[in-house]
Amino acid sequence: MRVRYLKLWWLITTLPMLFGLGGCGASTPSSTSPTETSTDQSGASPSAHGAETLTSDSSREPAASSAAIVPTSPSLWEMRADAGDSAPGETLDAAAAAGRNVIFVSVDALQAAHVGGLGYPRRTTPSLDAFARCSFQFSHCYSVASWTVPSSMTWFTGVYPSEHRIVNKYAVYDDTRQTIASLKQLAPNLTTLAQELQSHGYRTAGFCGNAGVSRGFGYDTGFEVYDHESAKFGTFDYSLPRAVNWLEQRGDDDKPFFLFVHGYDVHGQAMPSDGFDGRFVSEHYDRRFAGTSQEQEYLREEGLDRGQLDLRPEDIEFWRAIYDEKIARADAKLESFFRDLDRLGLLDNTLIIVTSDHGTEFCEHGRFDHGFTLYNEQIHVPLWIHLPGQVTGVDLPQPVSSIDVMPTILELLGVAPSDAVKEQSRGESLVGAMRGDGQSRYLFCETDYREFTFKRAVISPDRWKLIYTLETRERELYDLNQDPGEQNNVVAAHPALADELEGRLFDHFRLIGHDLRARSWQPGYNPVYSFPSGN
Repeated sequence: MRVRYLKLWWLITTLPMLFGLGGCGASTPSSTSPTETSTDQSGASPSAHGAETLTSDSSREPAASSAAIVPTSPSLWEMRADAGDSAPGETLDAAAAAGRNVIFVSVDALQAAHVGGLGYPRRTTPSLDAFARCSFQFSHCYSVASWTVPSSMTWFTGVYPSEHRIVNKYAVYDDTRQTIASLKQLAPNLTTLAQELQSHGYRTAGFCGNAGVSRGFGYDTGFEVYDHESAKFGTFDYSLPRAVNWLEQRGDDDKPFFLFVHGYDVHGQAMPSDGFDGRFVSEHYDRRFAGTSQEQEYLREEGLDRGQLDLRPEDIEFWRAIYDEKIARADAKLESFFRDLDRLGLLDNTLIIVTSDHGTEFCEHGRFDHGFTLYNEQIHVPLWIHLPGQVTGVDLPQPVSSIDVMPTILELLGVAPSDAVKEQSRGESLVGAMRGDGQSRYLFCETDYREFTFKRAVISPDRWKLIYTLETRERELYDLNQDPGEQNNVVAAHPALADELEGRLFDHFRLIGHDLRARSWQPGYNPVYSFPSGN
């Protein structure tokens, strides 16, 4: 019997809030069409601001660090667009970012379907939407994995999780040994993006939220400064001010820099320091949940244990509303960060990439959180690339992968990759796509989440998707053009196509040195909330 992760005190403290739940599976609202309450210009529901449990006095001014208020219009990017007249999407210069600085921003756990500029009806991301209108927007970007530890390491190595081997937090976890997964031990021959840029004269610094991107996993490799909060799930409240301070302290240093900034602000385990204001919560919600990290963790574990959660549609909508508030708060913090970059005179000589490592689930397939499936709510992520001085945007709908980030950055910066990086790199530079060249390729994803499951997936150029569960040999086939929510498994109707995609999937992993048929896949146990100190 599978080892349960829940502690007894969680049951004692959370079960009273879970009594009387109805059926989840029968009526799960789509994440792309939420039940919307009337909102004011900030995106907040006036009737919700004084809501019991979630809010305090509506007249109270939030602390400045909480960024609880959506930034005032117009945003920095709107003002820059109004002042500019270039069209970089039509005349992309291969040297537009050569030798410039690069800032890489990770908004952890941001599901693409909850981004305003990607079609979400709520005003969750006004600053990022304006940023997208001055950038290249890849509207169908898929992460190589559905949780932080494996997916983020792929950005910095350009290889699949099976190759960098940081697929769980522990490389070994049993009764006698508990060995943290570390890039420096598991894949010491890989060259990281920070190492490569450092070898070309770049200064390198990272400021992040700990947990899945901590030093202990090897994320600090190649960074002269790598600082993360001591708390498990640190937010932009910690990382952004320190990043700005580092930029200010550079002084007259004329070396280009690579800056990585990360925050867990929208993650289920991150809470606003001043509590929720409930701006998107329906005034009619009965407050069965309060949106706490303990509740979220309980729901995640219960979904894993039972296979399906029992939640009412209004409960699911509540959790989406809380998630949307987190997104809006993170968006406001990023607006302030962008204004700091403008104040420091960096926007015209800095390449900026904003993306997410994975999405998250709110009962689209019966569960909460992320890591345990490869459905789109967990792997479809936003990706924006902003060239120095760019003031117009280009939307690029072709499917791309998060594994493409490293080669894209290197080409845009004009950095000739070393032989080691050429040999290890699995992704493709997106510069061609940014110039308007068509791309047609198969994309691959994987998860060995906590050894709870072992899944692999392939997405074809014409948007058919096969998910293969290794421990059960179950196959799922979806036509993403007709069924983007992956609700109708059509494997029985298209067995030949499923066979073809399965062959491509297994061939891909065999070619990168991982024969999926060469071993058995037995579920086990690997803790999710135990972290290396990294010190």
